[in-house]
This record gives sequence, C-alpha cells and structure tokens, in this order.
Amino acid sequence: MVTSIILINAARNKINDIAEQLQELEGISEVYSVSGTIDLVAIARVRTNDDLATLVTKKMLAITGITKTETMLAFQAFSRHDLEAMFAVGM
Repeated sequence: MVTSIILINAARNKINDIAEQLQELEGISEVYSVSGTIDLVAIARVRTNDDLATLVTKKMLAITGITKTETMLAFQAFSRHDLEAMFAVGM
C-alpha cells in the first residue's frame, strides 16, 4: 500500500467543488480544506506507485481549477489514532 499526502492549490471559487470531485476519485481516502498557503490536502492510499502516478497525473489533472499540486510519499505511519483503534478492537 502506497500512502501519499497531496497538497493542492486551487482557484478560490472552485475549492469546494474540487474537494467534492477529489473525494469521488478511487484512491483518495480523505480531503481537508486547510488554512495557510495550501487550499486542500488529500490523502491517497493506492496499491502501487503506478496507481499513484495515474491518480495524480491523469485523474486529478482532469479536474478544472487545480492550479498546483505537491505530492509527498509517506514512509512510515506514526498515529496514536491508528494504535488506539488496533487495541480497541473487541472492547
């Protein structure tokens, strides 16, 4: 499983529309609108690097209003939320 964080800049009048379109794409598990110099953050979870390349360079490219992206690959997950969820199973 390849997990990546995709930082997205978008046309101001399209941010909500883009977020909705992103959440519909296979491989995008979460989309956040955020403050700061980035407009949206998408979390992608796909099987392979080729799947990620298709998602970013083909599927996301087709969404009107995205002006810039930066994709970061996750090497390891350090999440209290995930650890708590593992140990809470069956409780």
